[in-house]
Amino acid sequence: MLTNREDVRNIAIIAHVDHGKTTLVDQLLKQSGVFRAGQEVAERVMDSNDIERERGITILSKNTAVYYKDTKINIIDTPGHADFGGEVERVLKMVNGVILVVDAFEGAMPQTKFVLKKALELNLHVIVCINKIDRPEARPNEVIDEILELFIELDASEDQLECPFVFASAKAGHAILELDDTPESMIPLFETIVDYIPAPTGDPEADTQVLISTIDYNEYVGRIGVGKIDNGTLKVNQEVVVVNAHEPDKKKKVKINKLYEFDGLNKVEVNESTIGSIVAISGIADIHIGDTICSVENPVAIPFQKISEPTIAMQFLVNDSPLAGQEGKFVTSRHLRDRLFRELNTDVSLRVEETDTTESYKVSGRGELHLSVLIENMRREGYEFAVSKAEVLYKKDENDKLLEPMELAYVDVPDEFSGNVIEKLSSRKGELRSMSTSNGGYTRLEFSIPSRGLIGYRGEFMTDTKGNGIINTIFDGYGPYKGDIQYRKQGSLIAFEAGEAITYGLFNAQERGTLFIGPGEKVYSGMVVGQNGKTDDIEVNVCKKKQLTNTRASGSDDALKLTPPRVLSLEQCLEFIDTDELLEITPTSLRIRKKILDPTMRKRAARNN
Repeated sequence: MLTNREDVRNIAIIAHVDHGKTTLVDQLLKQSGVFRAGQEVAERVMDSNDIERERGITILSKNTAVYYKDTKINIIDTPGHADFGGEVERVLKMVNGVILVVDAFEGAMPQTKFVLKKALELNLHVIVCINKIDRPEARPNEVIDEILELFIELDASEDQLECPFVFASAKAGHAILELDDTPESMIPLFETIVDYIPAPTGDPEADTQVLISTIDYNEYVGRIGVGKIDNGTLKVNQEVVVVNAHEPDKKKKVKINKLYEFDGLNKVEVNESTIGSIVAISGIADIHIGDTICSVENPVAIPFQKISEPTIAMQFLVNDSPLAGQEGKFVTSRHLRDRLFRELNTDVSLRVEETDTTESYKVSGRGELHLSVLIENMRREGYEFAVSKAEVLYKKDENDKLLEPMELAYVDVPDEFSGNVIEKLSSRKGELRSMSTSNGGYTRLEFSIPSRGLIGYRGEFMTDTKGNGIINTIFDGYGPYKGDIQYRKQGSLIAFEAGEAITYGLFNAQERGTLFIGPGEKVYSGMVVGQNGKTDDIEVNVCKKKQLTNTRASGSDDALKLTPPRVLSLEQCLEFIDTDELLEITPTSLRIRKKILDPTMRKRAARNN
């Protein structure tokens, strides 16, 4: 018999990137007494990964739980970037409602629409939390109208349109139900969650069913499946069967070794758990997202939506440059293969394919950010490898016409830069859909643009808008191929010989363009050391020494003035490289190089193309 589990609420916090989801979770944890009085707590405590903390973004969804009065509230903090949309789609299966966080100034943004659409499709109850109401330029009343328009646009039902609105400042730690209320604490938000989000339902007497929605990975215990118990109970040492709705042949008998529930930031071991609880299960070696854990007597899989397909791919190659193996700990083909396939344990939106050579693997993801986070993680772990330029994944329609992934790009720029941005995006096959101006001197542009038109554009965009522009993109299905795009208007400066860069050689080379390296750096023939001011590639000798003569004064080299080199970040390198170049990645260095290092072979290959 179906019953409600009144002492539990399961919610996910969803929002566009940087609207304050993780800070809001911090406050819910603090005010529910998870931390001891006076305990030192890091800001954005849920962003546990180094890269998340540095970039201020959430990449992996995280589980936590707080208690309010007699109710346990399981909270899942989700990523806001479109590249990590695969994470959001999955975790919504575990919850009965969502808190949609919206910035009181920025209002509804592309990712707000994406995550809200997913929540409404699953018939989840929505609480709208308008955050950052203490910002000087906040406009909460207009944002309410924007959100309601968005609900109507997404065909929300009458019940969904009746959703409650809460106004908050996550940073200050308070929430209010009416704009003229006096802010005190987060209690109004806690009360709204308990009153409005439905309690999970299920049949505690039925056969066990748990859908695995996320995978955690721990070196000591291996894979940990996280999911919600839909029916029945789950006990330690219970015999169960693992089945999957998309793989009818899958049926594997296993035993539950350890069972955990979430309490604050910790996993707490329990012996038994029942309907509505979000649990973590360890001891099942090859458990996957979408698997259902069932009782042996009645194994019925719970349906699970397919994860969105990747749109962009890169080659990950074994590093074969003249400097290979000097800086990395893991450098072989086996190391690279094991690490990439291990990533599939936790990242469902990623695809790794073997190629016809053991030296190279095709890795596909949801966007440049998705792949650059993987590259950065591997680099920090001591891996050394090379990657090619990101390329989009094409499809064919029934008439054999080429289709390519399209994106909607929403651009907010100061008015004086809008002309430049329109010109640049149009040259990359972007189509301007709408243009509106706001009172603050900003223009909002909406473009439909091929995904490949955005490859390598973000760095240029920041330069063109002097760092004041905001660009957000969201995948918009496949459309007809829009024609060729010229990515880079400038050529590369290529090192002519191997050695160490010397001031004299660099001084002569800098007249040709912008250098990426300074004196004392190791170079090799075929390595890209700078960007040419013109369209062609030029070879330069940065290792060239000044010829000694009798008349040479001892201090004459000191007089050579070098312009400081332009040091590129990982993202900038990935944006800069062309189709005939690779990026060599080691724990300490990033080097751009030509795929073919030998200059004669390179010219021959260029002629044949």
